[in-house]
Amino acid sequence: MSDRAQPVKVTARVSAVHDDIVTIRLLKNGEGEFYPVTKNEVVLICPQRAQADFAEKLQAEVLRVRYGEADVQVFENTRGVAVGDAVEQSGQMLSVALGPGLLGQVYDGLQNPLELIAGQHGFFLPRGLAVDGIDNQQRWSFVPKVKIGAKVKAGDLLGTVQEGRFEHRILAPFNMRGKAEVSWVQEGSFSVTTPVLRLSGEDGREREVSMQQHWPVRIPVNRDLLREGYSERLFPSQPLLTSIRLIDTFFPVARGGTACIPGPFGAGKTVLQSLISRYSDVDIVVIVACGERAGEVVETITEFPNTPDPRGGTLMDRTVIICNTSSMPVAAREASIYTGITISEYYRQMGYNVLLIADSTSRWAQAMRETSGRLEEIPGEEAFPAYLESSIRALYERAGVVRTNDGREGSLTLIGTVSPAGGNFEEPVTQATLRTVKTFLGLSADRAYKRAYPAVDPLISWSRYLDQLGDWFEQELEPGWTDRVRDLLKLLKQGEAVQQMMEVTGEEGVTLEDYLTWQKAQCLDQVYLQQDAFDPVDVSTPIQRQRELLALLVTCLSQLPPLRDKAEARDYFVSLTGLLRNLNYSRQDSPDYRGYLEQIEQLRKGA
Repeated sequence: MSDRAQPVKVTARVSAVHDDIVTIRLLKNGEGEFYPVTKNEVVLICPQRAQADFAEKLQAEVLRVRYGEADVQVFENTRGVAVGDAVEQSGQMLSVALGPGLLGQVYDGLQNPLELIAGQHGFFLPRGLAVDGIDNQQRWSFVPKVKIGAKVKAGDLLGTVQEGRFEHRILAPFNMRGKAEVSWVQEGSFSVTTPVLRLSGEDGREREVSMQQHWPVRIPVNRDLLREGYSERLFPSQPLLTSIRLIDTFFPVARGGTACIPGPFGAGKTVLQSLISRYSDVDIVVIVACGERAGEVVETITEFPNTPDPRGGTLMDRTVIICNTSSMPVAAREASIYTGITISEYYRQMGYNVLLIADSTSRWAQAMRETSGRLEEIPGEEAFPAYLESSIRALYERAGVVRTNDGREGSLTLIGTVSPAGGNFEEPVTQATLRTVKTFLGLSADRAYKRAYPAVDPLISWSRYLDQLGDWFEQELEPGWTDRVRDLLKLLKQGEAVQQMMEVTGEEGVTLEDYLTWQKAQCLDQVYLQQDAFDPVDVSTPIQRQRELLALLVTCLSQLPPLRDKAEARDYFVSLTGLLRNLNYSRQDSPDYRGYLEQIEQLRKGA
C-alpha cells in the first residue's frame, strides 16, 4: 500500500477481536464528532505487541459501520492484535494499481507481487508488508497520442507503451468528471509514477496524470464510462473458440460470455483450465487461484512460465496470476476474485479480448460464509449468507463485450470452476451459479474414471449460446449447423438409454436398430467428444477442422453399409472408430491424413 495515500493519524482503537473480524471504536475529533468512516474503506491496524523488524500495519476492510463503531475484516493473521491497538484510516477503498507491468506477474489477493516479496524475505512471508503492485523503478517508453490543447474525457486514449508483445494503452483516469484540456505532455522513458501529462479541468484545476492509476476492486472499471455514454456495452455475437471440440461444437461459450465448470476432485478441472487458457482465441489470460490447495497453485505458477504459447513465447507472457491458497487468510481469499476481475476489465477497456478463469468460486463463497458467520449475520441455505446468489450474479455480470471510447471492441469472458463437496451439483453455490451463467460444462467422475477426457458429461451439460450464436455458426461454418448439433446431442441421449437397457438385458435384449444407435453414440463420443491433451495434434482442433471432421462423422454414421447382425456391426464400428481416431492424431497436410481418409471411404463403401 506504499503507493497509495498514506494515513496521517490514529482515528480509532481496537475494541474487540474475533479471528480476522476486528471491531474498532472510532475516536472523536476536535469538534467532538466521530471521525467519518465508510463501508469498504481500507484501514490499517497497528499491533503494539508485534515483534517484527518493521512497524506492522495490517490492512483491513470496513464491512459494517455502526454509531461510533465499525467491524473490519483483516486480510492477514491477527495474532498479536489486542484491544486498544491504534487504527489508521487510508481514506480509500480496497484498490489495485493499473498500468504497464501487470503481465507476467504473480500476485496474492491484494496485488502483492509474491516473487518480489519472496526474493526479499524468503518463502515465509512476513505480514504487514507495504509493497507496490507495479514496479515503480522500471521505466517505460511513453508515446503520447494527444497534443497540447486537446480535449479528453475519462477513458480516452492519452498515449501508448509497449508491454511485451502488446500495445499498452494509457487511458485518461476513469474517475475523471467532464472534459479536460491537455495543458502539458512529455514523451520519453519514465516510471509508472512519473507525471507524463497535465490536464486542466472545466473547474480550472490542473491534474497530473502518470501511466498508473488506482481503482476500487468492488466497482466495475467501466461503470462511469457506461453511465456517461463514453463506452457502450454490446451483446456477445461471436464464440470464444477454445479448439476443444466438445466445447466449440456442442457447448459453446460466447466471447464476452460466462460459463462454469463444476466437478468433483479428480475429474480434470485443472487440465481443462490449462487447455482453455493456452488455446483460446483471446489476448490476455487472468488466472485467479482462489482457495485451492497449495500443490495445485504451485503447479500453475511453475508450469505457465514454461508452457509454450501457440502465438509465440511462453503462456506467462500474456498471463496474470492471482493466487490465494486455502492456507492463506480468508479475507484475502474473498478479495482475490475482485482483484483479478478488475485487472481483466482494465485490459478489456483497452480493446483486448480477456479470459478470466476463477478457480474456484466455491472457495470464494466459503470465505464469504466464514466472514458472514463471524459477523453473526442471519444464515441462508447451508449457512451461506443470504446474499450469496446476488454476489455471484454481480460478479458474473462484470463479464461482457464493450465498445471503448475510440470504437474498439474488447471482451471479458468469465469461466468459473465450482468444487461441490462430493460432486453434489444441488448445493447452493452450484445452483446459484447455474442460474447466472449461460454455459454449464459438468464434469463427471465416472467419465474421468473411464479415461474420457475432457470428462465433460454431454448428457448434463448445456449452453444457451448455441441459439444465441446461431447466425455466426450458420455463416462461418455451414447452414444447418445448429440443427445438426442438436440431432447429435439427441443421438447421445438415445445411445445412453440403449446402454442402460443393455446393462439389464445384455446385447441380446435389444434390437439391431437399437444396437446400431448405441454404436453410433459410442463412436461419436470416442471420436469427437474425447480429445488427447498429450498429443501435439489432437490437443488443439481449429474450428474449420472441427467442421470437416463433424461432416465426415455424420456421413459415416448416417450412411452405413449393410450390417446383418450385431457382431458385424461391432466389427465395423471398431474399425471405423480406430481410423477416425488415427485421423485426429494426423496433421491435415500429411500423407497419413490422406491415407486414413481413403481407408475410411473404403470401409464405408464396404470394400
